[in-house]
Amino acid sequence: MSIFITMEGVDGAGKSTHIPTIANLLRQQGREVLITREPGGTPLGEQLRELLLHEAMHPETETMLMFAARREHIEQVIKPALARGVTVLSDRFTDATFAYQSGGRGVSPEKIRQLETWVQGDFQPHLTLLFDLPVEISTERLAGARSPDRFEREGTDFFDRIRNAYLQRAEAFPERFRIIDSSRTIEEISRELSEIISTL
Repeated sequence: MSIFITMEGVDGAGKSTHIPTIANLLRQQGREVLITREPGGTPLGEQLRELLLHEAMHPETETMLMFAARREHIEQVIKPALARGVTVLSDRFTDATFAYQSGGRGVSPEKIRQLETWVQGDFQPHLTLLFDLPVEISTERLAGARSPDRFEREGTDFFDRIRNAYLQRAEAFPERFRIIDSSRTIEEISRELSEIISTL
């Protein structure tokens, strides 16, 4: 059976580090795996990603562009793959919009819910892995990394709001969220991921 898995967390939480581990665990179960990301995942989505990461814009414009990219992503990539029996692993999805654009930027969550309903109906991930850690640790991890995009240049308060919004989402949807303590070693996190994936 195909499964749609998303990975969420503040910048620097370690999602990218663990994507290969999760994909390998799924392949060991005999699954075909597609790795994708948001914003992005399609040619148009990748163009919108460049705008979103580097061009200043109104928070509501940012939100609508996120959903424009998501619409293409769902219709062109995610749903066709799931229909073929492929397990889809996406680096971010709609929970990120509630965290970044509502929690971080202050966009009305009701407006985001309306866009969510319009763009995806009741389509949701089967499993969401939330990589969680204190903001001061994520900030340390980002320091000295590649040239930061306009999200990564935001202050600590911005990321505190995002983290809190993510934790609120996890509390609201416990049936699909698993919170990963991302302050631990890579080995410890990998062991927990193995346990989670083994239950699918």
